Amino acid sequence: MDTLHQQIEYYRARAGEYDEWFYRLGRYDQGPELNQRWFDEAETCMRRLRSIGPVDSTLELAAGTGIWTRELLKISGSVTAIDASQEVLAINREKLGSAPNVKYEQADLFAWRPPAQFDLVSFTFWLSHVPRSHAETFLSMVHAATRPGGTVWTVDSLRASTSTAKDQSVDGTDMFQRRILNDGRTFEIVKIYYRVEELTELFRRAGFKAEVAQTPTYFVYAVASR
Repeated sequence: MDTLHQQIEYYRARAGEYDEWFYRLGRYDQGPELNQRWFDEAETCMRRLRSIGPVDSTLELAAGTGIWTRELLKISGSVTAIDASQEVLAINREKLGSAPNVKYEQADLFAWRPPAQFDLVSFTFWLSHVPRSHAETFLSMVHAATRPGGTVWTVDSLRASTSTAKDQSVDGTDMFQRRILNDGRTFEIVKIYYRVEELTELFRRAGFKAEVAQTPTYFVYAVASR
């Protein structure tokens, strides 16, 4: 199985435990001080996202379990949520109480093409899973999905040893990383840790003007305008 298919299978298998990572539970509990640092830095990112709104239409790519869909709904009239995993979309739908203004679609983002343009396009903790050879093609698709004058939002991981599970490492090659599930199964996925300057340049080449920043330890985030 190649890495991209293995990555899809990993996130399908991980659907039920994904939120443990974000909410610092189980293997991801790093103790009160580091957990609070994580939550404070996550809130910094969420405040920046909320400052974008309000917008009429939002496209959320790699929507996941709904952590960021819920934030997007605070500023969006409607959200179109796309993910390759039907398992995470089911959790997303349940978490949001089957919100009537969220449309869900299961699709492989490496093959999917936008049917329309949106005021806001969001992808969180996803660009780091896009191979470098695919990044410009992906952002070209994002550009096509963003209306002129529209906005793109992204947040992703900095390389920090305490951002992952205690029995897992952030080490790996420049692009690949080994991941472990609670039941011990292992997968190889794409994982790239972008620096502020690199992310800024990537957006520039895709036709965006981006404001990119990072929190002290855990996150890098960007607001880009077309």
